[in-house]
Amino acid sequence: MAKGKPVLTAQGLKGDRQAMWEAIRHFHTQGQAFCIHDIWEQIAIGVSHNRVRDYFTGLRKAGFIECDSSPKGGSRYYKLIKDVGVEAPRVRRDGTTPPPQGREQMWRTLKIIGECTAAELAQAATTPEVPVSHETTIEYLRLLTYAGYVTITRPATSGTGAVNARYRLNVSRWTGPMAPMIRRTKELYDPNTGEVVYSRVTKTEGGEP
Repeated sequence: MAKGKPVLTAQGLKGDRQAMWEAIRHFHTQGQAFCIHDIWEQIAIGVSHNRVRDYFTGLRKAGFIECDSSPKGGSRYYKLIKDVGVEAPRVRRDGTTPPPQGREQMWRTLKIIGECTAAELAQAATTPEVPVSHETTIEYLRLLTYAGYVTITRPATSGTGAVNARYRLNVSRWTGPMAPMIRRTKELYDPNTGEVVYSRVTKTEGGEP
């Protein structure tokens, strides 16, 4: 990667892991090695040194970063050797990668599969490690539809609920690789933009029941 080339970043509010990853990529594009304190100082979001150290440990064991040189002034410096793009790698402290959550699998599968029913999406998004239920898929598609990410191309037949409805991702609403998240309040939050894109309102307030 050329020195000084701008780094694409996720928009909006970021989690600590995403902020750390973007700081690492920034140093990388400048051709600079970095230490834990460098990253901690740059993200400035109240994350402890230990949290940054744990993420460094996971990245190093997973082969994303490696030690660049001997400690300088007591600090060990690193360099990025495996840049996988905007989204921060999800790694544990031991370097293993947790399986993607069902929501992430559905979001990415939607972009690939094209038009589908909830059952077809659930089947395509299911892996041996993370099964995706039909009920979970229906709820996720419903919220994605309310938020405008998905269009219903064929409404469900009367009396069948949402079973045979068909859906398609609106390509223009693909905001990035991170799946929109359902919060406990039934809000849909898009981590790619840092925005709440849908908030369920109670029936008494005139909104969605």
